[in-house]
Amino acid sequence: MDIAVFIAVLAAAACHAGWNAVVKGGGDPMVTTGIVSLAAGLVSLPLLPITGLPGAASLPWAAASAVVHLFYFACLIEAYNHGDLGQVYPLARGSAPLMTGIASSLLVEHLGTAAWIGLLLLAGGVLLLALPGRKGSARFNARGIGFALATAMTICAYSIIDGLGARASGNPNGYTLLLFINCAIILPAYVLARRGWAAFRGSAGQWRLGLPGGAMQVISYGVAIWAMTVAPIAIVAALRETSVLFGALIAVIILKEPLHAARVAAAALIVCGLVVLKIF
Repeated sequence: MDIAVFIAVLAAAACHAGWNAVVKGGGDPMVTTGIVSLAAGLVSLPLLPITGLPGAASLPWAAASAVVHLFYFACLIEAYNHGDLGQVYPLARGSAPLMTGIASSLLVEHLGTAAWIGLLLLAGGVLLLALPGRKGSARFNARGIGFALATAMTICAYSIIDGLGARASGNPNGYTLLLFINCAIILPAYVLARRGWAAFRGSAGQWRLGLPGGAMQVISYGVAIWAMTVAPIAIVAALRETSVLFGALIAVIILKEPLHAARVAAAALIVCGLVVLKIF
C-alpha cells in the first residue's frame, strides 16, 4: 500500500474513534447517533454540487449500503447500551476485518498468506477481548458482546458494498456524500420510529457534540472509501481498524473506563496483526 494511502487511512481511523466516543459519551446513544447521522448529511449536502453525483452504476450500491448502515447503527446503539466503549469498540472493529477478509476472498479479491496471518492475529485479539475481566475491571456482558459481533457483520457487508460501489462510481467523493445524505434520511427516521419526537427535545447539548461528530464521520469514512478504490478492500478495512487504539485511549483517559491487562494484551495482538497487514 502506498505510504500516502496508509497515512490517510490512519488519520481517518482517529476520526472514526472520535465520533464513536461522541455516541458513547453524548448521553442516549440512539438519539446521539441520529443527530450525528443527520449532521453528517447536513455536512455532505452542500458539498455534493462541488463533487458531482457518482456514476449511475453505483447508485444501487449506495442504496444498499444505506440500508446496511441502518442495521449497523441499530446494532451499535444496542452494543453501547450494554457494554463499555473500551470493550465493545475493539470487538466490533477488530473482528470485522477477519469477516471482510473471508468475504472479500470469496467474492472480490484474493488475499495472500501474510494477509491471512495478520487477520488471524486480529481474531486472536478479539477472542482475548471477549474474555471476562478480572475483579474490578469491565465485566463480560453477553448482550454487549453479541451486539458488537452483529455490528462487525454489518461492517463487513457495507465495506464490501461501498468498496465495489466507489469503484463503479468513477467519483468516490460523490459516492460518499450521497451515501451520508441517504443515511441522514433513514437513520433519524429510525430514531423517530423508536422514540418519537420527544427523543430530540432538549437535545441541544447533544447537537453540540453531534455536529463535529458528523463531520468526523464524513471525513473518516470518505477517506476509507477513496482508499478502497486504490488498494484492496480487505486491507483498507483492516488498516482502518487501528481506530481501536484511539478508541481505547479515549475510553480510559476521557470516559474513565477501567483498563486491565486483558484489554492491553488484546490491543497489542490486534496491532501486531495490523502491522503484518501493512508490511506485507
